[in-house]
Amino acid sequence: MKRPANQPRTRVIAAARSTSSTAFLWTALIVAALILTACGQRREQITFDGQAFRANLNRVDGLRDTFTIEVSPASASIKGAREAGRYESTVYCIDQYGTSDVEWVLGPDDPDEELQIENDRLILQGTCAP
Repeated sequence: MKRPANQPRTRVIAAARSTSSTAFLWTALIVAALILTACGQRREQITFDGQAFRANLNRVDGLRDTFTIEVSPASASIKGAREAGRYESTVYCIDQYGTSDVEWVLGPDDPDEELQIENDRLILQGTCAP
């Protein structure tokens, strides 16, 4: 950095240090933000009957209280799949209404012969009961 003739050398050095300090500070802030973002995306894996399941909850006809849940792989453990679906409904209803009460149409407590299983997915349907 070339200094103007009327500017003392110490001001040029101070300006250069200020610029590098600012760049370092911005770099440190960006790295910290990326680290915190990565931490926030990590979700603890919960198992049921010793197995991990994927449970997808979808609203029925856009209604907030009525939902279906698809749990897979159901063949890993029907007992675990039932509980994974129950867990998903509990989390959803608490988040939406502050209560874990669910009225089931096709529920985790139904007998095995009444359960709906398609393509290795257990399908449950219920309504949050606020």
